[in-house]
Amino acid sequence: MSSKLNPSTHHREFSGLPGAIGITIGLPVLITFFALVTNESYSLQGINLDFNAIIKQIPKNQQEWISLVFDKTCWAAYLTWFFVLVLLDFVLPGVHMKGVKLRDNTQLDYKINGLAMSGCLIALLIARVYQSSDYFLPELQFIYDNQLKLTLVTTVFSFALAVFVYVLSFVPLVKPNGLGTRERILSVNGNTGNPIYDWFIGRELNPRIGSWDIKLFCELRPGLLLWFLINLSCVHNQYHKFGKVTDSLILINLLQAFYVFDGVLNEEGLLTMIDITTDGFGFMLSFGDLAWLPWSYSLQARYLSLPENSITLGRAYVAFIVAVMVIGYYIFHSSNKQKSDFRQGKLDHLNLASIKTKTGSRLLCDGWWGASQHINYLGDWLIGWAWCLPTGFQTPLTYFYVIYFGTLLIHRQTRDEAKCRAKYGKQWEEYEAKVPYKIIPYVY
Repeated sequence: MSSKLNPSTHHREFSGLPGAIGITIGLPVLITFFALVTNESYSLQGINLDFNAIIKQIPKNQQEWISLVFDKTCWAAYLTWFFVLVLLDFVLPGVHMKGVKLRDNTQLDYKINGLAMSGCLIALLIARVYQSSDYFLPELQFIYDNQLKLTLVTTVFSFALAVFVYVLSFVPLVKPNGLGTRERILSVNGNTGNPIYDWFIGRELNPRIGSWDIKLFCELRPGLLLWFLINLSCVHNQYHKFGKVTDSLILINLLQAFYVFDGVLNEEGLLTMIDITTDGFGFMLSFGDLAWLPWSYSLQARYLSLPENSITLGRAYVAFIVAVMVIGYYIFHSSNKQKSDFRQGKLDHLNLASIKTKTGSRLLCDGWWGASQHINYLGDWLIGWAWCLPTGFQTPLTYFYVIYFGTLLIHRQTRDEAKCRAKYGKQWEEYEAKVPYKIIPYVY
């Protein structure tokens, strides 16, 4: 339904309904496959699958499926995890910041408390270690021993949450919006009128319960921090079963923990990113945040935790991988900071080359942003390589992330390019002439 505030969506992402259905089915199957080929019953070696070993792990009848998907203990554990984090989001102190201006000329208020949230989790883990006998934490062992069940729990929960926010998008606001109506602001991508597609892509832009923002919470809380705990559970299991932890598993934990907490501690940066400003919150983000992120991003640690995949890297290779991570992070962080400082006028004294657009904004085409249109994506991709390299070259499975993430970055780049071409017109053509490379300088 179209209105002044919410025009109808005509463009379809992911090839429309067929793509939405394919992703909705395919990605949950994929992370379930990851659980079936990285466990103590079977671990994939090379590229040859042992289908018999995989089939043996799959339930044979309806009752076994119900027991697997709806395990009471796993559901109780995950719901406790999710809603305790919700409670902490309310009670922990934080800084209140305004988001971008919305179509009704209002700005939403966000509570930024990543530092307090991270500190609380770390303090709790340290306290549990001191209380434990021989550093054994039942909670971490529970995560490791129930990877398949928890994968299915997070998947089903993300489906349910997507249904909830879709239904919520039809409920009128309690207080009038900036235009004096009770109409919710819908995503520019999710107002097609097709319930399946809108449910998938996200109908409402910023679904909220009172002042609590569901989308921002899910972006940086349950899934991201669960990823950290899954990785820790792999270290915990390897130490208690084999009496030592390999340098490859320690390295992947340190590199990814740095990334996790860097994201949580800098959550205000999300307020201007496309996930928050443009995308609705539907199944795509719900599943991506709560299930896909923790269970696909932890693939390397789960693989390395198994004895048959044990790898000792040595100091030289560790140093090389750390260097790749540092270079990637430096490019990612410094390029984003340069753009942010430029937009705030902090770099005006440098007279960086830019193009003034018809909207009054300026397109930076100097410094990092003279090298490529999305130089920050290159940094992010290099970070991904640093996560995969510790697994050696025993199987292409552990390099799934860099392939997937590279594809995702290209998709984001094409979306952004289409948006900018429509928004800036001839100024964008001028910008492309000055900065021809999309992501990797002199390559693409």
